[in-house]
Amino acid sequence: MSLGRYVGRRLAITVPVLVGVTALTFSFVHLLPGDAVDAIVGFRDVSAETEAAIRAEYHLDQPVWDQYLLWLRDAITLEFGESPVTGRDVSATIGRRLPATLALGGAAWLLALAIGIPAGIVTAVSAGKPADEVGRLAALAGIATPNFWLGLILLFVFSVRLGWFRVLPPDAPLVSLATVKFLVLPTITLGTAAAALVMRLLRSSMRRELDAPYVTAARARGLPERTVILKHVLRNAFLPVVTVAGLQLAFLVDGAVVVEGIFSWPGMGRLLVRSILRRDYPVIQAIVLVIGIAIVLANLLVDIIYAILDPRIRY
Repeated sequence: MSLGRYVGRRLAITVPVLVGVTALTFSFVHLLPGDAVDAIVGFRDVSAETEAAIRAEYHLDQPVWDQYLLWLRDAITLEFGESPVTGRDVSATIGRRLPATLALGGAAWLLALAIGIPAGIVTAVSAGKPADEVGRLAALAGIATPNFWLGLILLFVFSVRLGWFRVLPPDAPLVSLATVKFLVLPTITLGTAAAALVMRLLRSSMRRELDAPYVTAARARGLPERTVILKHVLRNAFLPVVTVAGLQLAFLVDGAVVVEGIFSWPGMGRLLVRSILRRDYPVIQAIVLVIGIAIVLANLLVDIIYAILDPRIRY
């Protein structure tokens, strides 16, 4: 099968998946207690006529299926309406928060690859040696450590005690030295577990390849060990890492919810938590949908890259 046909098939499969994501997003939010009217009215005693008018304004007086179709129509055009709590345009609100989340998630992803890939190579070629044992313990600690606990420790030590970093984000553009410096601690917090996962996966994959017959043949031909490792073993062992690395990029954006709250980072994660507390359902639906679409598109991108690296996947 050609690459174009394979990509076309994957795109065709992605469409119903995206529709399913919208349906689940809408359903899960509507399973929460209360609705937008409760968020608007709060504890005020309003008349039945006022409550009915509010429900009609936000189409809450219509059947759930009709509400979903109206929301889906708007979601396709990225028009999520206004927040009943703040009165602000939901799309514009998310648009202002999305770059901050992408910057944090992207920085954590690059850190995970910068640490995980070299560490995976070193531990794989040093199996049974002290470097391997230290790397495996570090990876286990990185995966087992909750990011909210690590973030609080880093914030307390390096910001409160030592004063090396700001406690709150600076009032500066996203692309600035002050912002980049502030992102150091959140990036370490978010990228630690991902780096450990990449390292463990690459080590396991490389260990399997190092026992393969073609590696023995390459060494018998007198190829330098560096060439055997980097040109032959790493190339074949890297395919599973591509899958995990692509998915990790989407999950890091998702995982930024807790980290953004710890470091007061003005991203979508912090907005999501605030919206849940205020029952701002249109904002909740929009953010969850954006996260779901990011994960689906990351899967699609990984499948395409995988098919390019290994043509056997297309069949």
